[in-house]
Amino acid sequence: MTKDISWEDAEEIGIQLQEKFPDLDPLTVRFTDLHRHVIELPGFTGDPKASNESKLEAIQMAWYEEYKDNQ
Repeated sequence: MTKDISWEDAEEIGIQLQEKFPDLDPLTVRFTDLHRHVIELPGFTGDPKASNESKLEAIQMAWYEEYKDNQ
């Protein structure tokens, strides 16, 4: 069963993005692409219009931490 996630779940989103894109350096991803990747995740229930730079930055940093741990 997929857990519901939203913009506030940066750590969980970071984990899922690392699993989905293991070879992609998160620091090279534009925020427009990051936004698309997040809203396409299974279980994402957040409002696509409710994102902002701060939330995307938190997700990018959480993803980057997962990325570093797996290199």
